[in-house]
Amino acid sequence: MTARPPLAGAAWLKQGAVARLLTVLDRDGEEARVVGGAVRNALLRLPVGEVDVATTALPQEVIRRVTAAGWKAVPTGIAHGTVTVVIDSQPFEVTTLREDVETFGRKARVKFGRDWAADAQRRDFTINALSASAAGEVFDYVGGLDDIAARRVRFIGDPAARIAEDYLRILRFFRFHAHFASGAPDEAGLAACIRARAGLDQLSRERVRMELVKLLIAPRAAATLWVMAGAGILGTVLGGVAYVATFEKLVEREAALGLEPDPVRRLGALGVAVREDAARLAERLRLSNAETERLLALDGWWRVAPAAGEQPAHALLYQLGPQSFVDRVLLAWAHASADAADADWHALATLPRRWTAPNFPLKAAHFTRRGVAKGPALGAALRAAEAAWIAADFPLGRDAVEAIAARAVNNN
Repeated sequence: MTARPPLAGAAWLKQGAVARLLTVLDRDGEEARVVGGAVRNALLRLPVGEVDVATTALPQEVIRRVTAAGWKAVPTGIAHGTVTVVIDSQPFEVTTLREDVETFGRKARVKFGRDWAADAQRRDFTINALSASAAGEVFDYVGGLDDIAARRVRFIGDPAARIAEDYLRILRFFRFHAHFASGAPDEAGLAACIRARAGLDQLSRERVRMELVKLLIAPRAAATLWVMAGAGILGTVLGGVAYVATFEKLVEREAALGLEPDPVRRLGALGVAVREDAARLAERLRLSNAETERLLALDGWWRVAPAAGEQPAHALLYQLGPQSFVDRVLLAWAHASADAADADWHALATLPRRWTAPNFPLKAAHFTRRGVAKGPALGAALRAAEAAWIAADFPLGRDAVEAIAARAVNNN
């Protein structure tokens, strides 16, 4: 076991709800430490998000202690030793130390224990198996500190055995590499992922989507996706062609516009060339209705170009709304020969920042008072007038609007 000097400046560990929770659990013959991602991120000097705690105390003792402290205890996974503790509306997963007695896919039969090394060795990657005491001392039983220093994602023990316990670890290997590593992936881990890639078909679509979405917004997503494509894994995940070069260009254009990474837009760049691709991804990854609509709205990207002029751009923004408009423009830009610094494409992509599509000013009353009967004729007149209004680049003056209404009536 390797111990590291206390974490410097770890206010999140030594103050607030985390410190209070550790104070309650780390006493009277029991030990408690922060484990996993919070320790990893702190060592990498990245923001610390969710904080998980491991303890030698059995679940019922955890519940007794936190309830006595006035906090809420929710037995979210008590069969596997996990209790969710809510302090000032902030949830913490507290899990009793355990060992896998038998594993079968994602499931495992466990026994509780007091052995920190055994608990660390059942985790997936070395950088996720570090633990930290309330004083900030970091404990390493599997070589995670060396891998943190090397910016390397490495399975604990035999990679094939870790993957066989849960095939989602294939995607997690690449996701963590894209977020935290540098250079090429660990050779042994990559080889094991390639050999076991058929196991991805056993996973639920929801779990695959969750990992893929996180991977797509990682700092080194593009480089990692190239590796996955070459390994025959990305095509398996998407169920079709992966356009990694287009993805890479879209990421550059997001950065050029100062946009936050958007997983749905990036998924579209990676997997959508035609409408059928969007429908396939929606089914394969069980996307939400809103996510599906965004991918479907990418159809027609090949007709988008700055040279078309202002009116077609205004019309497209009116039709799609700001979000889908930016999605489609960025995808078209990623396919174009123009680079990420192109001023014309930049102006087109930022149109929603300068222009807001107005509401159609004509109502049914404008036509019924001109003698148009309610029913199909009224609907046709409204559609014709809206089309003419769009073609005229959205005039709002009374005379122009009334003239459009009159022509729509006369032509129908």
